[in-house]
Amino acid sequence: MTTYKIEAGTAQHIGNRPQQNDRVALLTGARAPGYVLAVLSDGIAGASGADQVLHTARQVFDEFKPGDHPSLERIGELLREIVNETHLIIKMNAVATQVEAHASFVGLVLTPHGEAVWAHVGDSRLYRFQDGKCLSRSNDAAYVEHLVATDKLPEEAAKNHRKSKLLLNVLGNSRKEPFVTIGSHVGLAPGDGFLLASDGLWHFFTDAELAAVTSKTTPRQASEMLINKAGERSQGKGGNCSMAIVKLVKAAQEGMAGKVGRVV
Repeated sequence: MTTYKIEAGTAQHIGNRPQQNDRVALLTGARAPGYVLAVLSDGIAGASGADQVLHTARQVFDEFKPGDHPSLERIGELLREIVNETHLIIKMNAVATQVEAHASFVGLVLTPHGEAVWAHVGDSRLYRFQDGKCLSRSNDAAYVEHLVATDKLPEEAAKNHRKSKLLLNVLGNSRKEPFVTIGSHVGLAPGDGFLLASDGLWHFFTDAELAAVTSKTTPRQASEMLINKAGERSQGKGGNCSMAIVKLVKAAQEGMAGKVGRVV
């Protein structure tokens, strides 16, 4: 078995906004030793939705009992549970407060068996890197297909869903249930990496740029470089900028596989 250790970090910048509505965290499960959850949420019209995402993620992950070796489908259902519970709570809060909150979601679970499972809702993204190249990233393709197939929308109308509150794919939307896209990868090894990013970050970079920066530097160095460059490219109009970077590197010695090094 290939051993590796995990180097990971989170970073945020308020950008040119009056407040920080993004939330991001790296979590370990109370009942799931060796498992790591990275989660990022972009709150829309306030931070309450994103706050609820992190609160629910902590609760659900702490209650997770994986057993010997859960299937990838079960890990995916864990992420779906976080999304569905958060969505329900945000909607209930909206009834009580008469204020509707929305939030995006992207979550990544790494298992001690060399597996990664991720899920996303909305316009926050997850990137998967390998040896300095971007092999995949989350996007709206599956959601557009879903709108065309289930709502019988013309494809062009489905692609313009961000302009419609009725079709907006977010947690807390009283008009539409969140559509969750699930992905996975097995056989993790040194050289693999992941980036969770809000739109205030990824909007200003190509996939190749993000892969190069995260592969050549530590999570702390990469986050500083990306935040600074995003600020330059936004030309004073940048939004909240948040990220979680997870890198797998060679273990210095046996017994270090799965070790988490969090960079604040």
